[in-house]
Amino acid sequence: MPVKTGNISLNTHGNTDAFDITRELERLVTESGLSSGILTVFCPSSTSGLTTVEFEPGAVADLKRLFDELVPSKKDYAHNATWDDGNGHSHMRASLLGPSLTVPFVGKTLTLGTWQQVVYLDFDIRPRHRELVVQMVGE
Repeated sequence: MPVKTGNISLNTHGNTDAFDITRELERLVTESGLSSGILTVFCPSSTSGLTTVEFEPGAVADLKRLFDELVPSKKDYAHNATWDDGNGHSHMRASLLGPSLTVPFVGKTLTLGTWQQVVYLDFDIRPRHRELVVQMVGE
């Protein structure tokens, strides 16, 4: 089976900055020449992650609040003592989501639910340039 690789470039603000990357993934599937298969998107970063959610202001605000409540930024993290960079909470938040997500596609269409979008979250404490890796395997 052929493997096609693409990327998505993002300039983020950090602090749980959220991006709907669904349209970019759809574009990459269309351009791949593949009809059916699986797509994996990967963020080579230890302070960001991927998930699916309905990307509307209320759900995005709820998601951000969830991370603030589960992993507060103002706690004492051993990582901060080691590196003195203040982003220990960023690493912990990213570890809850994970760095990759896989979505099947059929007929060049992602098999997402009606209200389901693929969302990238950058938890770091400062703006970053991110390059997500997208690999598609199929026929």
